[in-house]
Amino acid sequence: MKCMYCGCTESKVIDSRGTEDGSSIRRRRECTECGRRFTTYETIEMTPILVVKSGGTREVFDENKIKNGIIKSCEKRPVPMYKIDKLVEDIKKQIYNSLDQEVTSKQIGEMVMNGLKDIDEVAYVRFASVYRSFKDVSSFMKELEKLIKKN
Repeated sequence: MKCMYCGCTESKVIDSRGTEDGSSIRRRRECTECGRRFTTYETIEMTPILVVKSGGTREVFDENKIKNGIIKSCEKRPVPMYKIDKLVEDIKKQIYNSLDQEVTSKQIGEMVMNGLKDIDEVAYVRFASVYRSFKDVSSFMKELEKLIKKN
């Protein structure tokens, strides 16, 4: 690890501990040349996942897009933020655990809808109305009838 003060490539680790979320290790280092200390973080290198959009274009997976969509669906609803964060984390795990390097936006949308069904039915219908592009009231009613039958 290169010292940020003098550029020396030799340092020794003084202290190591995991971060609160467990996703990385914080290392406190001391340069063997100048004696100054600095902090580094060691994280797991993740292979980027590409999202294949309905038009065939591809973009890098961004969990914030999912989170923002869920937050919009849950606006003015009694849904605590920790449930939204948990749903986003669950979807992210599903995507990375699939070991595929590409996932379709349709698959992500279905994962979000399945998760929202359990959290808040109104948020689910809101998300579904945008995601499925309901053209008229009858397609909206069909989705509501499916939801009512399952309860």
